[in-house]
Amino acid sequence: MHDETSLWRESGLRLSGFGHYYPRLLIENESGDDPAGNAVDEAVIGRLDVRSRHVADEEETPAYMGVRAARAAMEQAGIGADEVDLLVFSNWTDRQFVPEWGPHTAHLLGADRALAFDVCGACTGFVHGVQTAAALFGAHATWRHALVVSSERFSRRVRPGSKGELIVGDAAGAAVLSRGAGPGAGLWDSLLISDGSGRETVTVYPPNGWIKSSRELVTIAADSHADLATRMLARSGTKMDEIDWVVPHPGTGQLHTAVRERLDIPEERFITNYETRANTGSASVPIVLSEMSRDGRLKSGDLCYTPTVGSGWYYGGLLFRV
Repeated sequence: MHDETSLWRESGLRLSGFGHYYPRLLIENESGDDPAGNAVDEAVIGRLDVRSRHVADEEETPAYMGVRAARAAMEQAGIGADEVDLLVFSNWTDRQFVPEWGPHTAHLLGADRALAFDVCGACTGFVHGVQTAAALFGAHATWRHALVVSSERFSRRVRPGSKGELIVGDAAGAAVLSRGAGPGAGLWDSLLISDGSGRETVTVYPPNGWIKSSRELVTIAADSHADLATRMLARSGTKMDEIDWVVPHPGTGQLHTAVRERLDIPEERFITNYETRANTGSASVPIVLSEMSRDGRLKSGDLCYTPTVGSGWYYGGLLFRV
């Protein structure tokens, strides 16, 4: 597990396009919508700092949202559906036995020659997907482009009327992973770690399928972020102040503060859209990268680090130069 070097720095792989989709219904959290909650809510969520969140309707399934995010990513990458060799779909909020969402999404896109399948990893799903795609490029020398699609309906995994309902939202994000990175550019590293001893930190069990967090979530997540940063920065020989953008999976406002303070990350380089889009599970990282690429913040040459944590317990991240 303790690798000494970055996995993909000499691979020639790059993230060539990003896309996102938000459901039609946007719900504004009113200033008076900050219920006291229980003791766990106080420890994990604290003050309500989400102002708005999207909620998918019945038509906006994970595949429906994923297709629209994927099309935007392909357009930015300048490729057509017939050029996609692989589609990896991450989702934890709408898991079903069969069929998987990946083949359905590929079919709706017209990417019928692509190998498509699902991965989970809870909120680390986007990292899981990119790492899986990068590994498969090594086994298929002729593959040129992979799509990683992360699509979640987190609003269905919280107890209606709870404080947690106010801090989660639905969305899809996508990225194209392509061959053709120049020297020093592209995907440098990925690291995904599992730790089953932390499996009860966050759970979603039948029959209701609602998320339940432990009081220790923020502390465990902050510890995971610290371990991940130490290991990934050491593997790449990079210092935190050399990274232009830290784009984390947003847990809660409490966690953001803990991570920024512990890793000494300036607030202006720690980017989430948590206040306006809420926690959108594995979609949270690619939707921010897509927004940043479209509003001009993400520029060629920028070095990005995307740390995530997820139920399982998982934690992992990507390090790449745009």
